[in-house]
Amino acid sequence: MTRHAQANAFAGVPIDAHRFHELGQGRLPGWLGMQVDGLLPHEVRLSMAIAAHHTAPNGFLHAGALVSLADTACGYGCVANLAASASGFTTLELKSNHVGTASHGHVDCVATPVHVGRTTQVWDAVVTHRETGRKLMVFRCSQLVLYPSPVPG
Repeated sequence: MTRHAQANAFAGVPIDAHRFHELGQGRLPGWLGMQVDGLLPHEVRLSMAIAAHHTAPNGFLHAGALVSLADTACGYGCVANLAASASGFTTLELKSNHVGTASHGHVDCVATPVHVGRTTQVWDAVVTHRETGRKLMVFRCSQLVLYPSPVPG
């Protein structure tokens, strides 16, 4: 059975910040040190302490580190809003506008839904530098909700 034919791996499992934090360990969110600070169906909060591995050779945050943080927050929000009959989701499109940077401290991300439908979801996220309160990035992504394919008989 393909991944798309499987049932929603999160169906019947409590969706909470602790569970997502555990699921991220050993994967990109864990490797980047992302912390799940809050998870509600209509707001997801993640944070990350800035470390050398988050920076570009110039010493400032790498755009990919911030995109990874925002994409993860939006993905967790998508999962928290999946129908029980869905098998998962995949990102269709993402866009980021970087309006500031930092070289130390912490970054905070707040993701909120723009549209939560049966077949698509659209999420926005804002990443800020905790110590200064400066906005660093605005982000939007669209996700396709996946459903099991009929198994040919």
